[in-house]
This record gives sequence, C-alpha cells and structure tokens, in this order.
Amino acid sequence: MSMNVNLRQLRVFLAVARQRHFRRAAEHLYLSQPAVSRHVAELEAELGVRLFDRSTREVIPTEAGRYLESAIERVLDELEGVLDHVHSEGERKRGKIHIASVPTLSASLMPLCIADCARDYPELTIQLHDQAQTLVLDSVRGGEVDFGIAIEPPEASEFDSEVIMHDPFCLACHPDHPLAQHKTVAWKKLQGQPLVLLDYSSGSRRLIDQLLQKHGVEAHVVQQTGHPYTAFRMVEAGLGVTVTPALSSPPATLAVRPLTPAERRAVTLIHRRQRSLSPLAALVWNRLRELTAKGALTPR
Repeated sequence: MSMNVNLRQLRVFLAVARQRHFRRAAEHLYLSQPAVSRHVAELEAELGVRLFDRSTREVIPTEAGRYLESAIERVLDELEGVLDHVHSEGERKRGKIHIASVPTLSASLMPLCIADCARDYPELTIQLHDQAQTLVLDSVRGGEVDFGIAIEPPEASEFDSEVIMHDPFCLACHPDHPLAQHKTVAWKKLQGQPLVLLDYSSGSRRLIDQLLQKHGVEAHVVQQTGHPYTAFRMVEAGLGVTVTPALSSPPATLAVRPLTPAERRAVTLIHRRQRSLSPLAALVWNRLRELTAKGALTPR
C-alpha cells in the first residue's frame, strides 16, 4: 500500500508528542496552531489510525502514537545526519578533481586556473590530464575525469558544453620568410606554401582544414605533428610555415602574424550529458569561466 506521508507531517507529529500540547508544539515549530492541527489530522487520515487522545488540557499519544513516536525519533535523527552530511559535502572546498585538457590550454589557461584555485582553496587538488583532443573526449565519455577542455568538439551533442572564449588563428614562420615582412597575412597567401600542421588528434586540425578550404587554399602539407612544440621546431628549421592558435604561444624565435580575415576557434568546457558536476568540479568550471571573462589570457 502506498501512503502519502511527508516529512513536515512527521516533524509536527513528533513535536506534539513531545510537548503534549498543540499550542506549545506550534510555538516550538513557529507555525500556527490550526496548521499544526491540520498536519496531525492529515497524518492520521493517511495512516488510518488515531495518534492522540485529546483533552482540554493536553494531548496523550495513543498506543499507535507512542509506537510511531519512538520509531520516527530514531529515523528523523538519522535523516538529519544524512542531510547535514550532504549539505557539508556541497559546501566543502577540500578534495581532488580530474580535468582533461588539450595541450595548448594545458600550457596557457590551466596553470593560471590551478594557481588561482591553490591560492583561494588550498585544500583543493586539481589533477590535470594533458591530452590530445581525441583522448580528452574519450576521458570525458568514460567518466575518467570530472570534465574536459576541448576545441569545438564535433561530437558536441554527446556532452553538456559551454564556450568560454575564442582563440584566433595566426601564422608562425621563420623571421627570414617573405611572409614575415607583412603585419598581417591573408589566408589566400598560404596557397603553395609548405605547411607544417598538427595531426588529426588535435582539435584544431579539423578547423584549420575547413578554414583553408573556405579561403580557397589548396593545402600543401609537408609534415604533421602531434604537438605544437614539434611543429615550431620544424618551422625554425625552415621546413615550412604553420597555422596555429594564438594560445599555443609560438616561441620568440619565430615571426607570428595575424591571419586575415580573423578566424577563431571556440574553447569549450564539456562534461558528460545528464551527469551533474560535483560541487568541487562546478567550482573549478566556474573559475575557468571567470578567468576567461576577465581576459586573464593575452595571446601573443
């Protein structure tokens, strides 16, 4: 049999049983006396049993009322403890969370965030998983991390996501390269240039291919690498030029020029769809949003 008994009714019943008086119970609960009487009447109706014998001077629990009183005192005490524990879990700032991030953001945004959180929440530990985008997505899907930082994941519908900033693409080339003589470089100037690009484990490579095609450039890719640092060293060696996001922080040994028209990639926070973030993970998620909103990152 299903019964519609609620926690408020049980609290009111217990107060009346302890006070042996409706008015005193009402004062203890900060309720009106009619409200207390109504809750007790509803509980009795739902249980189908009389819980109190009433007189003009006091109310006395019936046998059923005495049994219910002794039983729910223990249950409500345990419930209070459970609810207090859940509340303290939501309020605490101690523990460890795992975040997967693509390399360019692991080296730029995440150090700022980790240092910021270490200052404000010294008992919070952030474990960074520095991974290629394909692995970031897999880590989030598999629940191995609390959330991830990716670049416009094509599988966005699989995740709950939030774009927190846009990062412009630029050209990095050897200082002696003819394109280094310009303040800005049009995308179409990349036609025929030997390109050193990240491979398809990167979140940016798919976007770069789309942008080259958009601007009518037939890509002449001479090398593909798994990490921006490797691409930069190849450009330093004169093997070609590279298209890279500004946050990848090309070294000072290379000439870096904005590509025109400006094209940007969306930096995106992702977590498993229909899975709530823990309070600690939500705290760091919000801190990342705040840092980018304040312009904490200044790409070269």
